[in-house]
Order: sequence, then C-alpha cells, then structure tokens
Amino acid sequence: MSTKHLMGTLVIIVLAACGGGDKGPKLPPGAPPPGELGKNDGSGKAAGLITSEDITLGELDQGMVERGNAIYDVKCQACHSTGPNRVVGPGWKGITERRQPDWIMNMILNIDVMLETDPEAQKGLEECLVRMPNQGLSKEEGREVLEFMRTL
Repeated sequence: MSTKHLMGTLVIIVLAACGGGDKGPKLPPGAPPPGELGKNDGSGKAAGLITSEDITLGELDQGMVERGNAIYDVKCQACHSTGPNRVVGPGWKGITERRQPDWIMNMILNIDVMLETDPEAQKGLEECLVRMPNQGLSKEEGREVLEFMRTL
C-alpha cells in the first residue's frame, strides 16, 4: 500500500470516528438552553444557576437523605469520600459547614459554569487536577445529594 493511499485511509478513519453522536454536553432536565446557562440575566446572577432563594433547609428529610446516599453510591463515591480525606475530589465531611447550599448545588449541577466563573471552584480544580464530570443529575437529585451531605 502506498504512503498516499495509507494517509487517505487514515484521514477517512479519523473523520468517521469524529462524526456523529450527541452535540455538546448532556444537560439535566429543566436546564436552560445551550448558550444561556451562565449568562448574566441582568440581576447580577448568572442565568440558570441556583441561588440561595431556591433552597430552603429545614429539618433533615430522611427520604431525601436515603435517595441522596443512593446517588452518592452510584455516581460520587469513586471520587469523593464521606470523610475529610480527598480521593480524586475533596472529601464531603463538613462540606455544608464550609460552603453555602447554593454553591454546593451549582457544583453538583452546573460544574462547567462554576469552573469557568467561580474562583473557589477554579482553585479546587487546581488542587485536584481532575475536572469533575457532569453527572446529568436533575435539580431534585442534586437537592437529595445536598440533603445527604448535611448528614456528614
């Protein structure tokens, strides 16, 4: 096989491998359209991000804790411990004492915007050296994870 023919074949394989599939990140249900999340909506807040007004904390909801624990077991425990020690990402023990609920929810649900705009999230990425993947959780699931975190 000539070099020219081999190069042509490689180009076709590379182009075929790169095409198709989903375009862009998977967004959780109820998320703003692509390109809108993180834009300033005129109120000084980024559009689509959770604010402190969106979260009401009261007594622990044991059903939410259990569902949040189940989500942790499937999607979070590979990178986060429930203790203070860092695995890939930071340990969760005491996280609700160090961070506001809206910040935690946005790290769970809107990681890309947080890493682009939040200095503390950027500092965490520098320390951990691994970007947290978007787990595709709904707002309700994110709230259940937060409720589980409150028990740690």
